[in-house]
Amino acid sequence: MDNLLYEAKDLQYSYSWNQKKVPVLNHLNFSIKKESFCCFVGPSGTGKTTLLNILGLIENPTNGKLLFCGQDVFQNSERQKEKLRLEKVGFIFQSFYLIPTLTVLENTIYFLPSLGYSNQEAERAGKEVLDLMGLSEHLSKKPLELSGGQRQRVAIARAFAKKPLVILADEPTANLDSDTSEKIIRAFKDLQRNEKTSFIFSTHDQHLMSYAREIFHLKDGAITKKDIL
Repeated sequence: MDNLLYEAKDLQYSYSWNQKKVPVLNHLNFSIKKESFCCFVGPSGTGKTTLLNILGLIENPTNGKLLFCGQDVFQNSERQKEKLRLEKVGFIFQSFYLIPTLTVLENTIYFLPSLGYSNQEAERAGKEVLDLMGLSEHLSKKPLELSGGQRQRVAIARAFAKKPLVILADEPTANLDSDTSEKIIRAFKDLQRNEKTSFIFSTHDQHLMSYAREIFHLKDGAITKKDIL
């Protein structure tokens, strides 16, 4: 279907440890439409982060199929997947993965030259999104000069700056106070509305969940329930 962003068919993931196969994701079947605002929720260790990594084409599933915009992406070469990640996918990682030697602005616009932005265009886009995140006064600071919440907002700004088709966010509000969290969630919704960006979250945040249109419940690597709100 043209309006589907993702379609998972019997998706499985496991790893080997101490000569044993450890299952993480078990026979997942689900679809997510374009322009979605949805959450995967469940206890820690149930496979939410692994699933986001698969949706972001970082990890390969052990078995099963994942269609991204109708394309069976794991039939692609690594170079093709890298191109898709660059052009179509934005990440907000729980561990931030900011480059410590770069400034806030440089971290935010890191991917934009590869997308064809001139230096001037990239800087303008970066400043715009950092202003949205309330970080205009910190453009020249390095990540280690920032608080955890500020680093989280830089990670969010980096994902926003690309204006990707989908943003995958692993606990994006975990390090934010309630007021900042509310502002960031509203920024997510504005980007969804204005740029048609889809958002897929892994979260324990009940407030973020209250904005979702779909909630997938994961337990022991399986989807046990889907709420449509």
